[in-house]
Amino acid sequence: MSKPNINRAAVVRMLKRREVLGFLGATASIGLAGCFRNPSGADRASAQAPPVTIAQATSTANCVVRPQQTEGPYFVDEALNRSDIRSDPSNGAIKSGTALQLVFQVSQVSNGACTPLKDAIVDVWHCDAEGVYSDVSDRRFNTVGQRLLRGFQVTDTTGTVQFITIYPGWYPGRTVHIHFKIRGTSPSSNYEFTSQIYFDDTLTDRVFAHSPYADRGERTVRNDQDGIFGRGGTALIVPVVQEGDRYTGRFNIGLEL
Repeated sequence: MSKPNINRAAVVRMLKRREVLGFLGATASIGLAGCFRNPSGADRASAQAPPVTIAQATSTANCVVRPQQTEGPYFVDEALNRSDIRSDPSNGAIKSGTALQLVFQVSQVSNGACTPLKDAIVDVWHCDAEGVYSDVSDRRFNTVGQRLLRGFQVTDTTGTVQFITIYPGWYPGRTVHIHFKIRGTSPSSNYEFTSQIYFDDTLTDRVFAHSPYADRGERTVRNDQDGIFGRGGTALIVPVVQEGDRYTGRFNIGLEL
């Protein structure tokens, strides 16, 4: 596939109405009003998640409309079009950690129909096993110039992108998470959706029992203790299975554009 001509200056926020639903099957209708409460913690950022419209709706396996969450302080638009985000392109250094494959399937939801969303930019970024983000200056670290664990892919005709990364670590104040952003690739498709994905605590405990995660000691925040997770995080937990020596998470999301 040829790379799209991405006019990033033209990307603006266009999602005016967002509905949130979870699902217990292909025809389940669930109200998630109880999942949205004011956060008791912060993502070390002043930005807050935008208001969310709560609604009951029917989902299919590939059309789950999920909540937006705060971007946080560590998004850097690196323009790194790559699937394997474990390495630093400047020197080839690879971050250590448990291998994780992430598969996003993005759809457009309109009038009750679900259509694969082609040519959408999907950015992901997250911390390493020690809780450190690349290419930022923080009170705990300075990694400016590094570009590890960051990258984007463009959805194919099935609305799918894939990334190879490592299972993220933790840092004080947050549960384990990965940030993602979905954007249009041209002025004619100028939408933007930002959120985070989470992991089941039992899985995280299993991964963190091994090096290099175990070297840091016990994490301080679990899902139910994270104020940002409290704003709809249960609808953002990615199902993960173990496949050989790596884990694979498949995340379906529908956007109302």
